[in-house]
Amino acid sequence: MRDLFESQVIRWVALLLLCAAYLQGGIDKAADFGGAVGEMQHFGLAPPALFAAMTIVLELGASLLILTGFYRWLGALALAVFTLMATFMAARFWELPPPQRLPAANTFFEHLGLVGGFLLVAWHDLRERRAAMT
Repeated sequence: MRDLFESQVIRWVALLLLCAAYLQGGIDKAADFGGAVGEMQHFGLAPPALFAAMTIVLELGASLLILTGFYRWLGALALAVFTLMATFMAARFWELPPPQRLPAANTFFEHLGLVGGFLLVAWHDLRERRAAMT
């Protein structure tokens, strides 16, 4: 069992699963750029087209860095910061009435879990790089 979980295939699949929402989100936003602009307007980001384009580049670009291993730590940190900022912007559960509060709180804390996952990826990648240099 240990050999299975130490395999590079399992590691890459785990990274793919961690990035799945960002790959899907970036592709969907690129395919429906007008919808992405509308989403940015909804959250009060201006200019909305610029924020939509930057979000697409960030979601897809950082995911590719993670999946290819090229500056994996940087991609992971970028998605950690992005996710933390987006979570505080979009999942403000404490402002909602009780019937809506629970699902929004679940979303908030699930996204904090993603932030933790990305921080672990960055930590592990930097640690591996340091070990390879010695």
